[in-house]
Amino acid sequence: MNIQELINDKATTIVDVRTEAEFLEGNVNGSINIPLNEVVDRIMELKAMQPLVLCCLSGGRSGQATDFLQAQGCNDVHNGGGWEMVASQKK
Repeated sequence: MNIQELINDKATTIVDVRTEAEFLEGNVNGSINIPLNEVVDRIMELKAMQPLVLCCLSGGRSGQATDFLQAQGCNDVHNGGGWEMVASQKK
């Protein structure tokens, strides 16, 4: 499944790892906000939400979170990049 198919799959959770303030300025419809600094503390919650597509402003923070979660055994986690790119692919 490619990233666009994942983004549009009803089973996928889109997680925005930007700060709450950034998230409130604009976000992907239906996404949830778990800031990067909370990912470590919320790993069990995130594992239960798989499959995941993570996004942020440009893809850097979501890339860090994706790498971390994959290292912790999350196999169905994908870096969607910037939130606006993810939003543009969502139908």
